[in-house]
Formats: sequence, C-alpha cells, structure tokens
Amino acid sequence: MVRETEYYDLLGVKPYATMDELKRAYRRLALRYHPDKNPSEGERFKQISQAYEVLSDPQKRSVYDRGGDRAMKEGGASGRAGFRPPMDIFNLFFGGGSSTHGPRVERKGRTAFHHLFVTLEELYKGTTRKISIQKNVICKTCGGRGGREGHDLRCPKCHGSGVEVILHRLGPNMMHQVQAVCSQCFGQGEWMQPLDRCLTCNGRKVMREKKILDICIEKGMADRHKITFPKEGDQVPGLHPGDVVVVLDQKHHPIFQRQGNDLVIKREVTLMDALCGCKLVIQTLDGRRILLFSRPGTIIKPGDRKCVPNEGMPIHHCPTQKGKLIIEFQVRFPEPGWLQPHQLRHLQTFFPPREEVVATEDMEEAELRECFSQPEFGNRRFPSEAYHEDHSDDPLRHNVQCQTS
Repeated sequence: MVRETEYYDLLGVKPYATMDELKRAYRRLALRYHPDKNPSEGERFKQISQAYEVLSDPQKRSVYDRGGDRAMKEGGASGRAGFRPPMDIFNLFFGGGSSTHGPRVERKGRTAFHHLFVTLEELYKGTTRKISIQKNVICKTCGGRGGREGHDLRCPKCHGSGVEVILHRLGPNMMHQVQAVCSQCFGQGEWMQPLDRCLTCNGRKVMREKKILDICIEKGMADRHKITFPKEGDQVPGLHPGDVVVVLDQKHHPIFQRQGNDLVIKREVTLMDALCGCKLVIQTLDGRRILLFSRPGTIIKPGDRKCVPNEGMPIHHCPTQKGKLIIEFQVRFPEPGWLQPHQLRHLQTFFPPREEVVATEDMEEAELRECFSQPEFGNRRFPSEAYHEDHSDDPLRHNVQCQTS
C-alpha cells in the first residue's frame, strides 16, 4: 500500500502507474517547466526531476511507497543527499549525457539538407544565390503549447506514442500492418479538446513559414561542399532549432572537367601541328581568351598532357592562387590517300632511317586490313555455326571480321 502520493501527484500519475506512464509524464512536464523555457519555474523543475528519479528506480520507489518522504530523508535508498542534479536527470532522459562537470549538451532538432545545382562558372567566379525553404516555427499565439495550459491530455488514439498502426487486408486471412504518424495528435503524443486548442495553429504548436536564404558561393568551392545555416531548421517545442545545410551539386560542363584545383580541357590538333608546333585559343571560365602555343620541334603525341600554371580553379580561401589548366591532346591523322606515291617517298627522306625487314623463305605474307567490331548476340548459336565448336576457345575468332575487297 502506498503511504504518500506527493511524488505521484507531482508527475500527475496514479500510484500504480507503469514505467511507460512515468516516462511520458516526466517528458511532458520537463519540457514544459525547463529553465530555458520557464526561468521562474526552476524549483518546480527540480521537484519533478526528484520525483521521477525516485519513482523510476524500483528500489527507491519501493522505499518511498512504504515510508514516504520521511523514509527517503532517513536514507532508505541513498537518502535525499543522493539526488542527482535536475539537469543530469533531464540530459540522461533525453540522451544528452549525465556528467555534472562536463559541458551542457544542447538538444537540437533535426538537420535539414537542401541540394543546390551550380555551374562550374559559378564555382570559378563566385556568386550569390537565393533558395526558398519551408520550415516549422513555434506558434506565436500559444507559445508552442497548442492551446490552454494544463489542458493537454494523452492522445486517445495512439496512447501517447505518436504512432498508430494501420491494418490493410490483402486477401482472405492475410493482413498487412503499417506504422504511420498518428492522424489525431500528428506525432505529438498529446491531444486537446477542440475548444481548448489554439485558434492559430489548431493545437499543432507550430506553423509553416517560408524563409529565403542567401547562399554565398565562394571562389573555388568544391563539388558537394556544404554550407551550414545554424538554427534555421524546423522549430520544435522544448528543443533548439536544427540547422539547414545546403549541399552544392556541380553541373556537368561541356568543355572543362574539374580535377581538384585543376581544369582539364581536350583539344585535337593536326599531324602537322603535332610535329611542327601549334597555336590554339582557349576561352577561360571568366571570359578571357588565352593564346597557347608550342615551339617548333616540340612533338605532341596522342594522349599528351600539357599545362599552363595558375590558370585552373581558384583555391578556396586563397582565391589569388589557382591550379593548373591542363590540355589533353588528341592528334588527327590524315585520311588514306592524302599523298601520292612519289610524295610519300619524298616525305620519307625527312624521317630517320627505318629498320629494314628482310623476308625469308619460311615466312608467309599477309596484308593488314581494317577491322570492324561485330555486335554480340549473347550465347545464342545457330545450327550453321555448330562446326565452329573446336575454335570456341580462341579469343581472336570472336567479334572480329576483316574487310575484303
């Protein structure tokens, strides 16, 4: 038999309340009388924390039920001197830790992420963009209470859990169970009579609001760079607002490819330019035109990469310094028959002598011809191909055919 009910009355529960009921009661009252929200209710917050500490511990609760507050004072369960600070109880309950000497953990709402597509030119030159977001803000009329103070009750539909179970019939003797946010309390776990609700938010405690954020894109920012706006996220009663994080997504550029702080561009030159020196003009991302050249006698091979220092992407936080502009060369060879036979013999005189290959009697001659890829048809085989079975392990016989005259 319970001798005193003071602690139970402080939490607003019956003496036979279960652990889940104690937790729900403490959660509701601790958020309502937290010193950050109600500075004048510090003593009430302390009493609620002490009551929950005793009743949530089976041993202390048993001592209190038998002897009341007097038994607690006499040290029946570590005594009143054994009470922990109220903020430690609060932080431990809400996952913020329980150290009395450590820094106080700030309980925040969830972080909201937004993606912003930007061009390579914007990352090169820097710019300012605006985005519009929708977020929840505490109702100014009721201050986040949802209605008249003291009239909030445990939701009768979800029993305070904020989640309802929905059953879908799939067929005879077949049911599908789905959990969803409670449609009556909207996940709050608390509910008010319609006449007690705030007329502005209709008991939801928050209102939707549109906010315009100015995104400052600095020179040299990387793809997937995150820009954080502290406390611009959804507001929740009893919690600090969460953050808004804007993630930059770089669009594909048709000409330049970014590699760290370097910019890569592909250019095709003729065989003459590759052998005798070349000149080409490149327009940078900020609109400048650069004349690039290679000296005569400098050989450019297919796939060669040449660079121009300090003409790449600006280095973030050091915009006066830049990476490299890298030019990746491809050599365009002449079409067959571009020279007559006598011109070819004359052209050979400009090249170093080539190694002579002497044909012997045991050699066979074969002319090189164009090779074309043949589309694959999986492992499907036709009856007329059955006699090729003994060549199936020869990789040179697959997907290749030669041009014939």
